[in-house]
Amino acid sequence: MVGAKSTDCIAAIDQGTTGSTAMIIDRAGRVLGRAYSEFRQYYPKPGWVEHDPDEIWRVTVDVLKHAVAKAGIDAEAVGAIGITNQRETTVVWDAETGRPVHRAIVWQCRRTAPLCNELKEDGHEETVRGKTGLVIDAYFSGTKVRWILDNVAGARDRAEQGELRFGTIDTWLIWKLTGGREHLTDYTNASRTMLYNIEQRCWDADMLEILRVPESMLPEVRPSSGDFGKAEKSILGREIPITGVAGDQQAALFGQLCTEPGLCKNTYGTGCFALSPTPQRVRSKHGLITTLACDSSGGPTYAIEGSVFIAGAAIQWLRDELKLLDSSADSEYFASKVSDTAGVYLVPAFVGLGAPYWDMEARGILTGITRGTNRYHIIRAALESIAYQSADLIKSIDLDLGEPAREIRVDGGASMNDLLMQFQADMLGIPVNRPVMVETTALGAAFLAGLHVGLWDNSSQLANVRKVDRVFEPSMPEEKRVELLDGWKRAVERARSKT
Repeated sequence: MVGAKSTDCIAAIDQGTTGSTAMIIDRAGRVLGRAYSEFRQYYPKPGWVEHDPDEIWRVTVDVLKHAVAKAGIDAEAVGAIGITNQRETTVVWDAETGRPVHRAIVWQCRRTAPLCNELKEDGHEETVRGKTGLVIDAYFSGTKVRWILDNVAGARDRAEQGELRFGTIDTWLIWKLTGGREHLTDYTNASRTMLYNIEQRCWDADMLEILRVPESMLPEVRPSSGDFGKAEKSILGREIPITGVAGDQQAALFGQLCTEPGLCKNTYGTGCFALSPTPQRVRSKHGLITTLACDSSGGPTYAIEGSVFIAGAAIQWLRDELKLLDSSADSEYFASKVSDTAGVYLVPAFVGLGAPYWDMEARGILTGITRGTNRYHIIRAALESIAYQSADLIKSIDLDLGEPAREIRVDGGASMNDLLMQFQADMLGIPVNRPVMVETTALGAAFLAGLHVGLWDNSSQLANVRKVDRVFEPSMPEEKRVELLDGWKRAVERARSKT
Protein backbone atom coordinates (compact mmCIF):
# COMPACT_ATOMS: atom_id res chain seq x y z
CA MET A 1 0.00 0.00 0.00
CA VAL A 2 2.94 2.38 0.38
CA GLY A 3 2.70 4.98 -2.32
CA ALA A 4 -1.01 4.36 -2.88
CA LYS A 5 -3.33 7.17 -3.82
CA SER A 6 -4.43 9.40 -0.93
CA THR A 7 -8.02 8.16 -1.11
CA ASP A 8 -7.21 4.46 -0.89
CA CYS A 9 -8.12 4.09 2.78
CA ILE A 10 -9.64 5.81 5.81
CA ALA A 11 -8.37 5.97 9.39
CA ALA A 12 -11.39 5.40 11.63
CA ILE A 13 -11.21 6.32 15.31
CA ASP A 14 -13.76 4.58 17.52
CA GLN A 15 -13.47 6.22 20.92
CA GLY A 16 -15.57 4.09 23.28
CA THR A 17 -16.51 4.00 26.93
CA THR A 18 -13.82 1.60 28.08
CA GLY A 19 -11.19 2.02 25.38
CA SER A 20 -10.15 3.50 22.04
CA THR A 21 -9.93 1.60 18.76
CA ALA A 22 -8.38 2.72 15.50
CA MET A 23 -8.82 0.95 12.17
CA ILE A 24 -7.44 1.46 8.71
CA ILE A 25 -10.24 0.57 6.28
CA ASP A 26 -9.87 0.30 2.52
CA ARG A 27 -12.32 0.78 -0.35
CA ALA A 28 -13.59 -2.81 -0.07
CA GLY A 29 -14.25 -2.41 3.65
CA ARG A 30 -11.30 -4.55 4.65
CA VAL A 31 -9.51 -3.76 7.90
CA LEU A 32 -5.84 -3.34 6.98
CA GLY A 33 -4.73 -2.50 10.50
CA ARG A 34 -6.37 -2.36 13.92
CA ALA A 35 -5.24 -1.31 17.39
CA TYR A 36 -7.09 -1.06 20.70
CA SER A 37 -6.27 0.05 24.21
CA GLU A 38 -8.33 0.47 27.35
CA PHE A 39 -8.08 3.39 29.73
CA ARG A 40 -8.89 3.89 33.38
CA GLN A 41 -12.43 4.18 34.73
CA TYR A 42 -12.96 6.39 37.79
CA TYR A 43 -15.79 5.82 40.29
CA PRO A 44 -15.39 8.58 42.91
CA LYS A 45 -18.82 7.90 44.45
CA PRO A 46 -21.55 5.29 43.96
CA GLY A 47 -23.22 5.95 40.61
CA TRP A 48 -20.52 8.40 39.51
CA VAL A 49 -18.34 7.58 36.48
CA GLU A 50 -15.44 9.68 35.16
CA HIS A 51 -12.66 9.52 32.56
CA ASP A 52 -9.41 11.45 32.22
CA PRO A 53 -9.73 13.41 28.94
CA ASP A 54 -5.95 13.67 28.56
CA GLU A 55 -5.61 9.90 28.94
CA ILE A 56 -8.31 9.39 26.29
CA TRP A 57 -6.33 11.67 23.99
CA ARG A 58 -3.02 9.87 24.61
CA VAL A 59 -4.55 6.42 24.16
CA THR A 60 -6.38 7.47 20.99
CA VAL A 61 -3.28 8.87 19.33
CA ASP A 62 -1.32 5.78 20.34
CA VAL A 63 -3.81 3.33 18.78
CA LEU A 64 -4.09 5.49 15.66
CA LYS A 65 -0.34 5.31 15.12
CA HIS A 66 -0.26 1.58 15.85
CA ALA A 67 -3.10 0.89 13.41
CA VAL A 68 -1.25 2.69 10.62
CA ALA A 69 1.91 0.75 11.45
CA LYS A 70 0.05 -2.58 11.46
CA ALA A 71 -1.51 -1.73 8.09
CA GLY A 72 1.97 -1.36 6.62
CA ILE A 73 1.14 1.97 4.97
CA ASP A 74 2.47 5.48 5.17
CA ALA A 75 0.48 8.63 5.85
CA GLU A 76 0.06 9.34 2.12
CA ALA A 77 -2.29 6.36 1.85
CA VAL A 78 -4.68 7.76 4.47
CA GLY A 79 -7.18 9.93 2.64
CA ALA A 80 -9.13 11.08 5.69
CA ILE A 81 -9.93 10.47 9.33
CA GLY A 82 -13.38 9.50 10.60
CA ILE A 83 -14.32 9.79 14.26
CA THR A 84 -17.04 8.04 16.19
CA ASN A 85 -17.35 8.42 19.93
CA GLN A 86 -19.08 7.55 23.15
CA ARG A 87 -21.92 10.05 23.25
CA GLU A 88 -23.00 12.47 26.00
CA THR A 89 -19.69 12.16 27.89
CA THR A 90 -18.81 15.74 28.79
CA VAL A 91 -15.49 17.60 28.76
CA VAL A 92 -14.95 21.25 29.75
CA TRP A 93 -11.53 22.77 29.11
CA ASP A 94 -9.59 26.02 29.08
CA ALA A 95 -9.75 27.69 25.66
CA GLU A 96 -6.15 28.91 25.88
CA THR A 97 -4.29 26.02 27.50
CA GLY A 98 -6.52 23.16 26.39
CA ARG A 99 -6.43 21.77 29.93
CA PRO A 100 -9.61 20.14 31.22
CA VAL A 101 -11.03 21.82 34.32
CA HIS A 102 -12.41 18.50 35.59
CA ARG A 103 -12.35 14.85 34.61
CA ALA A 104 -14.85 13.98 31.88
CA ILE A 105 -18.27 13.09 33.25
CA VAL A 106 -19.29 9.87 31.51
CA TRP A 107 -22.69 9.22 29.96
CA GLN A 108 -23.32 6.51 32.57
CA CYS A 109 -22.81 8.92 35.49
CA ARG A 110 -25.84 9.51 37.72
CA ARG A 111 -24.57 12.48 39.76
CA THR A 112 -26.98 14.93 38.18
CA ALA A 113 -30.10 12.89 38.98
CA PRO A 114 -31.10 15.36 41.76
CA LEU A 115 -30.81 18.26 39.31
CA CYS A 116 -32.91 16.32 36.78
CA ASN A 117 -35.59 15.85 39.43
CA GLU A 118 -35.54 19.60 40.12
CA LEU A 119 -35.98 20.32 36.41
CA LYS A 120 -38.97 17.99 36.31
CA GLU A 121 -40.48 19.58 39.40
CA ASP A 122 -40.05 23.00 37.78
CA GLY A 123 -42.16 21.82 34.84
CA HIS A 124 -39.50 21.65 32.11
CA GLU A 125 -40.23 18.14 30.80
CA GLU A 126 -42.37 19.18 27.83
CA THR A 127 -39.97 21.98 26.90
CA VAL A 128 -37.05 19.55 26.87
CA ARG A 129 -38.88 16.90 24.87
CA GLY A 130 -40.34 19.41 22.43
CA LYS A 131 -37.09 21.18 21.66
CA THR A 132 -34.47 18.45 22.01
CA GLY A 133 -36.40 15.21 21.48
CA LEU A 134 -34.95 13.92 24.75
CA VAL A 135 -36.23 13.22 28.23
CA ILE A 136 -34.82 14.85 31.34
CA ASP A 137 -32.22 12.37 32.51
CA ALA A 138 -28.69 12.43 33.89
CA TYR A 139 -27.67 10.47 30.78
CA PHE A 140 -27.44 13.59 28.62
CA SER A 141 -24.71 16.24 28.53
CA GLY A 142 -26.55 19.40 29.53
CA THR A 143 -26.84 18.69 33.24
CA LYS A 144 -23.25 17.44 33.29
CA VAL A 145 -21.99 20.81 31.97
CA ARG A 146 -24.15 22.56 34.56
CA TRP A 147 -22.66 20.39 37.33
CA ILE A 148 -19.10 21.27 36.32
CA LEU A 149 -19.89 24.99 36.18
CA ASP A 150 -21.60 24.83 39.58
CA ASN A 151 -19.05 22.64 41.37
CA VAL A 152 -15.58 23.45 40.01
CA ALA A 153 -14.14 26.51 41.69
CA GLY A 154 -14.19 29.53 39.39
CA ALA A 155 -15.59 27.57 36.43
CA ARG A 156 -18.83 29.53 36.06
CA ASP A 157 -17.09 32.92 36.12
CA ARG A 158 -14.53 31.73 33.58
CA ALA A 159 -17.24 30.28 31.34
CA GLU A 160 -19.24 33.52 31.41
CA GLN A 161 -16.08 35.41 30.44
CA GLY A 162 -15.64 33.14 27.40
CA GLU A 163 -12.59 31.31 28.73
CA LEU A 164 -13.95 27.74 28.74
CA ARG A 165 -15.05 25.34 26.02
CA PHE A 166 -17.45 22.41 26.17
CA GLY A 167 -17.54 19.36 23.99
CA THR A 168 -18.52 15.75 23.79
CA ILE A 169 -15.61 13.41 23.08
CA ASP A 170 -15.70 14.00 19.32
CA THR A 171 -15.24 17.74 19.90
CA TRP A 172 -12.42 17.12 22.36
CA LEU A 173 -10.59 14.89 19.88
CA ILE A 174 -11.10 17.33 17.00
CA TRP A 175 -9.73 20.15 19.17
CA LYS A 176 -6.66 18.10 20.08
CA LEU A 177 -6.06 16.67 16.59
CA THR A 178 -6.17 20.15 15.03
CA GLY A 179 -3.98 21.72 17.69
CA GLY A 180 -6.84 23.74 19.17
CA ARG A 181 -7.78 25.36 15.84
CA GLU A 182 -11.21 23.76 15.48
CA HIS A 183 -14.08 23.70 18.00
CA LEU A 184 -16.64 21.57 16.14
CA THR A 185 -19.19 18.82 16.50
CA ASP A 186 -21.74 17.17 14.23
CA TYR A 187 -25.53 17.06 14.29
CA THR A 188 -25.72 13.60 15.86
CA ASN A 189 -23.59 14.47 18.87
CA ALA A 190 -25.19 17.90 19.30
CA SER A 191 -28.60 16.24 19.48
CA ARG A 192 -27.48 14.30 22.59
CA THR A 193 -26.63 17.32 24.73
CA MET A 194 -30.13 18.47 25.81
CA LEU A 195 -29.02 21.88 24.59
CA TYR A 196 -29.74 21.53 20.86
CA ASN A 197 -33.01 22.21 19.05
CA ILE A 198 -33.43 19.28 16.65
CA GLU A 199 -36.09 21.01 14.54
CA GLN A 200 -34.49 24.43 14.14
CA ARG A 201 -31.00 22.83 14.04
CA CYS A 202 -29.36 25.27 16.42
CA TRP A 203 -28.30 25.63 20.04
CA ASP A 204 -31.49 26.49 21.86
CA ALA A 205 -31.58 29.76 23.83
CA ASP A 206 -34.27 28.50 26.22
CA MET A 207 -32.35 25.33 27.05
CA LEU A 208 -29.14 27.31 27.59
CA GLU A 209 -31.02 29.55 30.01
CA ILE A 210 -32.68 26.66 31.85
CA LEU A 211 -29.36 24.86 32.30
CA ARG A 212 -27.34 28.07 32.75
CA VAL A 213 -24.78 27.23 30.05
CA PRO A 214 -23.08 30.17 28.27
CA GLU A 215 -23.34 29.89 24.48
CA SER A 216 -19.67 30.83 24.08
CA MET A 217 -18.76 27.38 25.39
CA LEU A 218 -20.47 25.53 22.56
CA PRO A 219 -18.95 24.14 19.35
CA GLU A 220 -20.09 24.87 15.81
CA VAL A 221 -22.33 22.11 14.44
CA ARG A 222 -21.68 20.57 10.98
CA PRO A 223 -23.00 17.66 8.88
CA SER A 224 -21.54 14.25 9.80
CA SER A 225 -19.92 13.87 6.38
CA GLY A 226 -18.07 17.14 5.93
CA ASP A 227 -15.10 19.29 6.82
CA PHE A 228 -13.85 19.15 10.43
CA GLY A 229 -10.39 20.59 9.90
CA LYS A 230 -7.08 18.79 9.53
CA ALA A 231 -5.13 16.65 11.95
CA GLU A 232 -1.72 18.15 12.58
CA LYS A 233 1.32 16.78 10.77
CA SER A 234 2.82 15.67 14.09
CA ILE A 235 0.11 12.99 14.48
CA LEU A 236 0.83 10.77 11.46
CA GLY A 237 3.50 12.61 9.51
CA ARG A 238 1.31 14.82 7.32
CA GLU A 239 -1.85 16.88 7.67
CA ILE A 240 -4.90 14.66 7.15
CA PRO A 241 -8.47 15.97 6.79
CA ILE A 242 -11.09 14.94 9.31
CA THR A 243 -14.21 14.41 7.18
CA GLY A 244 -16.52 12.10 9.10
CA VAL A 245 -17.92 12.50 12.64
CA ALA A 246 -20.89 10.82 14.31
CA GLY A 247 -21.89 9.59 17.73
CA ASP A 248 -21.26 5.88 18.04
CA GLN A 249 -24.85 4.71 17.68
CA GLN A 250 -25.63 6.90 14.70
CA ALA A 251 -22.34 5.78 13.15
CA ALA A 252 -23.37 2.16 13.65
CA LEU A 253 -26.77 2.91 12.09
CA PHE A 254 -24.98 4.31 9.05
CA GLY A 255 -22.46 1.47 9.00
CA GLN A 256 -25.36 -1.00 8.92
CA LEU A 257 -26.81 1.00 5.98
CA CYS A 258 -30.00 1.61 7.93
CA THR A 259 -30.90 4.88 6.22
CA GLU A 260 -34.44 3.97 5.10
CA PRO A 261 -37.63 3.70 7.18
CA GLY A 262 -38.41 0.16 8.36
CA LEU A 263 -34.79 -0.73 9.07
CA CYS A 264 -33.54 -1.10 12.65
CA LYS A 265 -30.18 -1.80 14.21
CA ASN A 266 -29.15 -2.78 17.72
CA THR A 267 -25.61 -2.37 19.03
CA TYR A 268 -24.34 -4.61 21.83
CA GLY A 269 -21.55 -2.87 23.66
CA THR A 270 -21.16 -1.47 27.17
CA GLY A 271 -24.84 -0.59 26.75
CA CYS A 272 -27.38 -1.50 24.07
CA PHE A 273 -28.76 0.99 21.60
CA ALA A 274 -31.57 0.37 19.15
CA LEU A 275 -32.27 2.97 16.44
CA SER A 276 -34.57 3.20 13.47
CA PRO A 277 -34.44 6.11 10.96
CA THR A 278 -37.55 8.19 10.27
CA PRO A 279 -37.92 10.84 7.52
CA GLN A 280 -39.94 13.06 9.86
CA ARG A 281 -39.73 13.53 13.57
CA VAL A 282 -41.67 10.92 15.56
CA ARG A 283 -42.71 11.90 19.09
CA SER A 284 -42.50 8.72 21.13
CA LYS A 285 -45.42 7.62 23.30
CA HIS A 286 -43.58 4.54 24.55
CA GLY A 287 -40.55 5.79 26.45
CA LEU A 288 -38.15 6.40 23.57
CA ILE A 289 -36.35 9.53 22.42
CA THR A 290 -35.93 11.34 19.12
CA THR A 291 -32.42 12.02 17.93
CA LEU A 292 -30.60 13.16 14.80
CA ALA A 293 -28.98 10.55 12.59
CA CYS A 294 -27.48 10.45 9.08
CA ASP A 295 -29.30 10.15 5.79
CA SER A 296 -27.77 8.29 2.84
CA SER A 297 -25.39 11.18 2.09
CA GLY A 298 -24.38 11.83 5.69
CA GLY A 299 -26.70 14.79 6.17
CA PRO A 300 -29.02 15.09 9.17
CA THR A 301 -32.25 13.13 9.46
CA TYR A 302 -34.32 11.86 12.36
CA ALA A 303 -34.21 8.56 14.21
CA ILE A 304 -36.10 7.08 17.11
CA GLU A 305 -33.90 5.47 19.74
CA GLY A 306 -33.93 3.41 22.89
CA SER A 307 -30.92 3.08 25.16
CA VAL A 308 -29.93 0.39 27.67
CA PHE A 309 -27.29 1.63 30.08
CA ILE A 310 -25.81 -1.72 31.17
CA ALA A 311 -25.45 -4.56 28.68
CA GLY A 312 -21.92 -5.85 28.06
CA ALA A 313 -20.99 -4.03 31.26
CA ALA A 314 -23.01 -6.67 33.14
CA ILE A 315 -20.63 -9.34 31.85
CA GLN A 316 -17.68 -7.17 32.89
CA TRP A 317 -19.26 -6.97 36.34
CA LEU A 318 -19.37 -10.77 36.54
CA ARG A 319 -15.69 -10.82 35.55
CA ASP A 320 -14.29 -7.96 37.60
CA GLU A 321 -16.45 -7.82 40.72
CA LEU A 322 -17.94 -11.29 41.21
CA LYS A 323 -14.94 -13.11 39.66
CA LEU A 324 -17.26 -15.63 37.96
CA LEU A 325 -15.30 -15.27 34.70
CA ASP A 326 -11.68 -14.76 33.77
CA SER A 327 -12.67 -13.32 30.39
CA SER A 328 -15.89 -11.83 29.06
CA ALA A 329 -15.43 -14.04 25.99
CA ASP A 330 -15.99 -17.10 28.20
CA SER A 331 -19.58 -16.11 28.95
CA GLU A 332 -21.08 -18.06 26.05
CA TYR A 333 -19.18 -21.24 27.00
CA PHE A 334 -20.29 -21.16 30.62
CA ALA A 335 -23.86 -20.09 29.82
CA SER A 336 -24.22 -23.02 27.43
CA LYS A 337 -23.55 -25.47 30.28
CA VAL A 338 -27.16 -25.04 31.38
CA SER A 339 -30.24 -25.16 29.15
CA ASP A 340 -31.85 -22.17 30.88
CA THR A 341 -31.48 -20.00 33.97
CA ALA A 342 -33.78 -22.17 36.12
CA GLY A 343 -35.93 -19.12 36.78
CA VAL A 344 -33.10 -16.70 37.63
CA TYR A 345 -33.32 -13.15 36.26
CA LEU A 346 -30.66 -10.45 36.50
CA VAL A 347 -31.85 -6.87 36.09
CA PRO A 348 -28.55 -4.93 35.70
CA ALA A 349 -29.92 -1.53 36.74
CA PHE A 350 -26.55 -0.59 38.23
CA VAL A 351 -26.91 3.05 37.15
CA GLY A 352 -30.69 3.11 36.88
CA LEU A 353 -32.85 2.00 33.97
CA GLY A 354 -32.88 3.69 30.58
CA ALA A 355 -35.57 3.34 27.92
CA PRO A 356 -38.42 2.67 28.08
CA TYR A 357 -38.50 3.05 31.89
CA TRP A 358 -36.27 6.09 32.56
CA ASP A 359 -35.94 5.29 36.25
CA MET A 360 -32.78 6.93 37.57
CA GLU A 361 -33.22 5.43 41.04
CA ALA A 362 -33.74 1.80 40.00
CA ARG A 363 -30.99 -0.56 41.12
CA GLY A 364 -29.80 -3.98 40.02
CA ILE A 365 -31.32 -7.15 41.41
CA LEU A 366 -30.92 -10.91 41.01
CA THR A 367 -34.19 -12.79 41.46
CA GLY A 368 -35.36 -16.40 41.43
CA ILE A 369 -32.32 -17.77 43.27
CA THR A 370 -32.72 -21.22 44.84
CA ARG A 371 -30.38 -23.67 46.54
CA GLY A 372 -29.77 -25.18 43.11
CA THR A 373 -28.64 -21.91 41.49
CA ASN A 374 -25.03 -22.05 40.29
CA ARG A 375 -22.58 -19.77 38.51
CA TYR A 376 -23.73 -20.98 35.10
CA HIS A 377 -27.31 -19.91 35.77
CA ILE A 378 -26.15 -16.46 36.85
CA ILE A 379 -23.87 -16.06 33.83
CA ARG A 380 -26.69 -17.13 31.52
CA ALA A 381 -29.09 -14.75 33.28
CA ALA A 382 -26.64 -11.89 32.67
CA LEU A 383 -26.49 -12.72 28.96
CA GLU A 384 -30.25 -13.08 28.71
CA SER A 385 -30.73 -9.71 30.44
CA ILE A 386 -29.09 -8.09 27.42
CA ALA A 387 -31.65 -9.67 25.09
CA TYR A 388 -34.57 -8.85 27.38
CA GLN A 389 -33.59 -5.19 27.63
CA SER A 390 -33.09 -5.00 23.87
CA ALA A 391 -36.50 -6.58 23.29
CA ASP A 392 -38.02 -3.84 25.46
CA LEU A 393 -36.42 -1.23 23.20
CA ILE A 394 -37.34 -2.77 19.88
CA LYS A 395 -40.94 -3.50 20.85
CA SER A 396 -41.28 0.16 21.90
CA ILE A 397 -39.91 1.23 18.49
CA ASP A 398 -42.48 -1.03 16.80
CA LEU A 399 -45.30 0.59 18.77
CA ASP A 400 -44.14 4.13 18.01
CA LEU A 401 -43.70 3.47 14.29
CA GLY A 402 -46.93 1.49 14.00
CA GLU A 403 -45.41 -1.59 12.41
CA PRO A 404 -42.99 -4.34 13.48
CA ALA A 405 -39.41 -4.40 12.27
CA ARG A 406 -38.73 -6.96 9.54
CA GLU A 407 -35.36 -7.88 10.98
CA ILE A 408 -32.77 -6.47 13.36
CA ARG A 409 -29.26 -5.73 12.14
CA VAL A 410 -26.84 -6.25 15.00
CA ASP A 411 -23.29 -5.21 15.78
CA GLY A 412 -20.92 -4.62 18.67
CA GLY A 413 -18.70 -7.07 20.53
CA ALA A 414 -21.46 -9.07 22.23
CA SER A 415 -23.19 -9.69 18.88
CA MET A 416 -20.51 -12.32 18.26
CA ASN A 417 -22.08 -14.42 21.01
CA ASP A 418 -24.21 -16.97 19.13
CA LEU A 419 -26.16 -18.02 22.21
CA LEU A 420 -27.14 -14.41 22.90
CA MET A 421 -28.09 -13.72 19.27
CA GLN A 422 -30.28 -16.83 19.06
CA PHE A 423 -32.00 -15.90 22.33
CA GLN A 424 -32.49 -12.38 20.97
CA ALA A 425 -34.18 -13.72 17.85
CA ASP A 426 -36.40 -15.89 20.04
CA MET A 427 -37.38 -12.98 22.30
CA LEU A 428 -38.22 -10.75 19.32
CA GLY A 429 -39.78 -13.35 17.06
CA ILE A 430 -37.96 -11.94 14.01
CA PRO A 431 -34.60 -12.63 12.30
CA VAL A 432 -31.38 -11.19 13.69
CA ASN A 433 -28.92 -10.25 10.92
CA ARG A 434 -25.23 -10.15 11.86
CA PRO A 435 -22.64 -8.75 9.41
CA VAL A 436 -19.14 -10.07 8.90
CA MET A 437 -17.74 -6.89 10.39
CA VAL A 438 -19.50 -6.25 13.68
CA GLU A 439 -17.49 -3.14 14.51
CA THR A 440 -19.88 -1.04 12.47
CA THR A 441 -19.38 2.09 14.56
CA ALA A 442 -15.90 2.39 13.08
CA LEU A 443 -17.17 1.32 9.66
CA GLY A 444 -19.87 4.01 9.78
CA ALA A 445 -17.29 6.67 10.63
CA ALA A 446 -15.16 5.44 7.74
CA PHE A 447 -18.16 5.51 5.38
CA LEU A 448 -18.98 9.10 6.37
CA ALA A 449 -15.38 10.24 5.95
CA GLY A 450 -14.89 8.31 2.72
CA LEU A 451 -18.00 9.72 1.07
CA HIS A 452 -16.72 13.25 1.59
CA VAL A 453 -13.31 12.59 0.01
CA GLY A 454 -14.60 10.36 -2.81
CA LEU A 455 -13.45 6.94 -1.63
CA TRP A 456 -17.08 5.95 -2.27
CA ASP A 457 -19.33 7.98 -4.57
CA ASN A 458 -22.67 7.17 -2.96
CA SER A 459 -24.43 4.92 -0.49
CA SER A 460 -25.26 2.32 -3.14
CA GLN A 461 -21.55 1.55 -3.43
CA LEU A 462 -21.47 0.98 0.34
CA ALA A 463 -24.00 -1.85 0.00
CA ASN A 464 -21.25 -3.94 -1.58
CA VAL A 465 -19.09 -3.43 1.49
CA ARG A 466 -21.53 -4.72 4.14
CA LYS A 467 -21.51 -8.53 4.05
CA VAL A 468 -23.77 -10.84 6.07
CA ASP A 469 -22.13 -13.37 8.39
CA ARG A 470 -25.22 -15.13 9.76
CA VAL A 471 -28.97 -14.69 10.16
CA PHE A 472 -30.48 -16.11 13.37
CA GLU A 473 -34.07 -17.25 12.90
CA PRO A 474 -36.48 -17.46 15.86
CA SER A 475 -37.20 -21.06 16.93
CA MET A 476 -38.73 -20.84 20.42
CA PRO A 477 -42.42 -21.74 20.85
CA GLU A 478 -44.58 -18.65 21.35
CA GLU A 479 -45.93 -19.75 24.74
CA LYS A 480 -42.40 -20.21 26.09
CA ARG A 481 -41.36 -16.78 24.78
CA VAL A 482 -44.34 -15.12 26.46
CA GLU A 483 -43.62 -16.96 29.73
CA LEU A 484 -40.00 -15.77 29.79
CA LEU A 485 -40.88 -12.18 28.92
CA ASP A 486 -43.54 -12.09 31.65
CA GLY A 487 -40.92 -13.25 34.15
CA TRP A 488 -38.61 -10.48 32.96
CA LYS A 489 -41.32 -7.85 33.41
CA ARG A 490 -41.92 -9.00 36.99
CA ALA A 491 -38.19 -8.81 37.74
CA VAL A 492 -37.96 -5.28 36.31
CA GLU A 493 -40.83 -4.13 38.52
CA ARG A 494 -38.95 -5.40 41.58
CA ALA A 495 -35.85 -3.42 40.52
CA ARG A 496 -37.67 -0.14 39.99
CA SER A 497 -37.70 2.66 42.54
CA LYS A 498 -40.82 3.08 44.62
CA THR A 499 -40.84 6.89 44.49
